Amino acid sequence: MGSRKNVDKHSLDYMMRSGIAGGLAGCAAKTTVAPLDRVKILFQTGNPQFAKYTSSWLGLGRALGDIYSRDGILGLFRGHSATLLKIYPYAAIKFVAYEQYRTFIIRSKDHETWIRRFSAGALAGVTSVFFTYPLEVIRVRLAFETKHRSSSLMDICKKIYNETPMNNKQAQPAPTNPLAVTPQTGLVNFYRGFSTTILGMIPYAGISFLTHDTAGDIFRRPAFRKYTTLPQPANAPKDKPAPLQAWAELTAGGVSGAVAQTISYPLEVIRRRMQVGGAVGDGHRLRIGETANMIFRERGFAGFFVGLSIGYVKVVPLAAVSFYTYERLKTFFGI
Repeated sequence: MGSRKNVDKHSLDYMMRSGIAGGLAGCAAKTTVAPLDRVKILFQTGNPQFAKYTSSWLGLGRALGDIYSRDGILGLFRGHSATLLKIYPYAAIKFVAYEQYRTFIIRSKDHETWIRRFSAGALAGVTSVFFTYPLEVIRVRLAFETKHRSSSLMDICKKIYNETPMNNKQAQPAPTNPLAVTPQTGLVNFYRGFSTTILGMIPYAGISFLTHDTAGDIFRRPAFRKYTTLPQPANAPKDKPAPLQAWAELTAGGVSGAVAQTISYPLEVIRRRMQVGGAVGDGHRLRIGETANMIFRERGFAGFFVGLSIGYVKVVPLAAVSFYTYERLKTFFGI
């Protein structure tokens, strides 16, 4: 029998192990739901070929069938290579950052409050988005294309880089918004919708980690832990709680994703529309308020929740697989 050890969570070794576990967890989760993710993006961005499928649950299956009949199995995973390219560093940074922020903000059990948990999760989400957002814009544009001969990754990058706002003085936004000014270089195009992403990420990541950790606490209560927890590995860190059984960990992750998705979804829809602004419309780069007004005029309040039913179908397995894989890999790595 080995003795349980103290672990320095600020050490390079811990952060590397945590990062690898987080990156692999993100890739496993995204691969699981890649076809649903593509359909959701097509619905959110108002792709004209798929607008007819957005009115019912059956539309999800019909949209998947349409893509499969046109492009085969690879069509369901279009843009997935860019997804994996983005999700590995995104998930790695997110989980590492959460561990670091949590250790800093919650120094002991006495400091364990819901607002501290939320803050650690929100900061982790913002940190990960800051470093990986350009890859997200590329992924959305790849998934948005539906023509038979789709653009390559390099072609998409060139298009995004070279896009410029509408050259019309009457259509130009007020100069008070720095992102509304015509960019002197194309790099700023890779951050289209970034401010909205940050606004959406704060509640999503904060609530996701908060809900997951809270659900874990409930499952580990004396009344339930006999049915929900596994024996603690001999080499586990001293302050690490007992691991949850597979069904309990998957449930905690799924519930956390569903709750977070519901609260942050309207901002996600606005962000998607801003990201594809150069692929549709007249090139006028809309601000957050203008984009929200456009969505409301087109579909009313329900427009902010287009694709949410797919979001639920997608986010439960996504979050469940992500948290489950991360926790199991942490156990495997002895952290």
